[in-house]
Amino acid sequence: MELSKHNIYSVIYGEKDKHFIINLLSGNADILSNDELSTLLSVQHNPDPELVEKGYLVDPDTEAKLYRRKYLDFLDARETDEVQLFYAPSYSCNFGCAYCYQKGYLKEERELNLNVAGAFFDYINEHFRKRRKYITLFGGEPLPGSRQSFDFIAGFSKLCNVHNLPLAIVTNGYRLSDYLEILAHCEIKEIQVTLDGPEEIHNLRRPLKNGQGTFGNIVKGIDDALKAGLPVNLRFVADRDNIGSLPELAEFCINRGWTDSPLFKTQLGRNYELHYCQFQQSKLYSRLDLYKDLFKLIHEYPGILRFHKPAYAVSKFLFENGELPSPLFDSCPGCKTEWAFDYTGKIFSCTATVGKPGEELGTFYPKVQHNHQQIETWQQRDILSIKACNTCNLSLVCGGGCASVAFNREKTLHAPDCRPVKELIELGMALYMEKK
Repeated sequence: MELSKHNIYSVIYGEKDKHFIINLLSGNADILSNDELSTLLSVQHNPDPELVEKGYLVDPDTEAKLYRRKYLDFLDARETDEVQLFYAPSYSCNFGCAYCYQKGYLKEERELNLNVAGAFFDYINEHFRKRRKYITLFGGEPLPGSRQSFDFIAGFSKLCNVHNLPLAIVTNGYRLSDYLEILAHCEIKEIQVTLDGPEEIHNLRRPLKNGQGTFGNIVKGIDDALKAGLPVNLRFVADRDNIGSLPELAEFCINRGWTDSPLFKTQLGRNYELHYCQFQQSKLYSRLDLYKDLFKLIHEYPGILRFHKPAYAVSKFLFENGELPSPLFDSCPGCKTEWAFDYTGKIFSCTATVGKPGEELGTFYPKVQHNHQQIETWQQRDILSIKACNTCNLSLVCGGGCASVAFNREKTLHAPDCRPVKELIELGMALYMEKK
């Protein structure tokens, strides 16, 4: 017997005699004292039956068989997962956000064309006809203020109804109220809107291109969407400039009554380098530093948890569900459960690549063409194809990370975008164990 190579163990943040051990392959997690951890690490030659049963001590051949079975289960489950199909009707935007990663993307604009949109629906009905699926409007900004845009969204919504496809929208929210009457005629899965802090902070980061503030319009849009019974996913994009304003934003949303609505949820995004250089790199957080500062903020302002409960890898899931999630053999949905398409008729892998010159995977308009070799490269990427993941005990939590980020750094999709899993769990176990 030997220690499982999928054991993750460390001291819980801020504790001296409390450790965690987590094994996603066996699905077990425990809190251990110093002595219990020392015993675990020294009993390979005199195995404790309980440690064997929990998968912390294993026969390597038996564990390898379990790994293969779980991997096949993961692939089978993904084959039945819902597919998210992004459509970008334009890359133009009425905002002048300080951290826009699409500034270097295609600027040539064409008239909004329902013929191209019709070809998109024909394509997805043919190539994804056996899959559960929904569409997400993306951009640029998919809900601008022109008459042409209103007509296009009305026509696009009708196509969603005709093809019985739910619609999600990623919008800056500035014109959201104006579109609600149109959107009420189709099934809305969710509307994602961004607020980067209270009014003064948000308006500095996400103004209109003419410098005018946008906070008031967005708040009205969220109010109106929730009143109309439409689900809203509020996103906060964090960096060192605005993280300190999170408690005030949380209080604002709580006082507004949004957090009491079952239609309202939140996500925390991170402003980071994707394709085009961000202004003042020193403002950007690493993933770990962001969650360290968030941990401190929550201890000082625990009301933040009424607004948003950060995942801290698997920690939140474990404490909310009493069990671990299934092993994650691949965290990149590109060309598997996510695809992206744009108004020029091009096909891309995901939102991180859509519109990026040179990363097209084919076309759906005016004719269908595929770069099968590149698509297969995306589809074959998982922790089994990434050499560095093969010997990493964190791989079943990390899943290999983002393929686009890995490609930007290593010039190959089959490279890891490593996540600080152990350190995040250290923080998360401390946070949620305390709040339990």
